[in-house]
Amino acid sequence: MNNTELYNQIFNKAIRDYHVTDDVDTPINNPYKRDSLENRLYLKCWIDTVQWHLEDIIRDPHIDPVAALQLKRRIDRSNQDRTDLVEQIDSYYRQQFSDVTPAPDARLNTESPAWAVDRLSILALKIYHMQEQVNRTDASNEHIQKCQDKLHVLLEQQRDLSLAIDQLLEDIQDGRKYMKVYRQMKMYNDPSTNPILYQKK
Repeated sequence: MNNTELYNQIFNKAIRDYHVTDDVDTPINNPYKRDSLENRLYLKCWIDTVQWHLEDIIRDPHIDPVAALQLKRRIDRSNQDRTDLVEQIDSYYRQQFSDVTPAPDARLNTESPAWAVDRLSILALKIYHMQEQVNRTDASNEHIQKCQDKLHVLLEQQRDLSLAIDQLLEDIQDGRKYMKVYRQMKMYNDPSTNPILYQKK
């Protein structure tokens, strides 16, 4: 089994598990061992799935402004959690490849493996929800056809991205590429770098 075959299975499980209740406040029940990569991938996709639905809720034109502000801050926390998890996954890869000596002509990729895996998790969500639209019985044939066309593109994109990730991991393992990890420096989350926050101290 390729790496991404396993990853997509884990993402699909997290998405299905969430939709048993389809409630953003449902506690997570991660079935994988705490320190495993599988655990991190499941948690990553669970957070993505909850945030997907939070983003739906906040777009309600009739939402109470106070509730919307609380939701916006929850989404901000979720984004930080997602970033932290991507960095944990990259730390796993860095450890996995720590004994590999890159070839003298090894090249650097445009993104780290975990940020590519992040996109794969989001793609799994897009596919799930686009399939929901295709399966609707209350929508027009035109809507369903448009969603079916989009679903075909998303599935192709998933195949291509999965292949690219597997190839990237193989290239790093074989020394043809090397990885570097840059921590995300989100200045607006830091009270020492966000002027709105530090000027009010």
